[in-house]
Amino acid sequence: MEKMLEKPSFMKKVLTEKEQEYIASRGRMAAESLAAMWAAKEACLKAFGTGIIVPMTEVEVLHDNGRPYYCLHGKAKELLENGQVFLSLTHEAGMAAAVCIWSV
Repeated sequence: MEKMLEKPSFMKKVLTEKEQEYIASRGRMAAESLAAMWAAKEACLKAFGTGIIVPMTEVEVLHDNGRPYYCLHGKAKELLENGQVFLSLTHEAGMAAAVCIWSV
């Protein structure tokens, strides 16, 4: 992920403007935060049972006082229908993981 931070085309393709701002604010933790954000997006789409069929920017990962949450857009929001998605992230020592729970 450290190499991906240096690729503006990757960052624009995968992250919304808000997510890019968040990553930029993370300093030396930027790569780990990016890895966790990627894991969160992938976990959400896998919870839907679709794999990665929508643009990653449609699965936005935001933070409220440190609590990560999803903000879905476009096709990703349609896939959710009337359900809810919950998110937990962790990253430390070069490792990142995400858990997405889809409740219908």
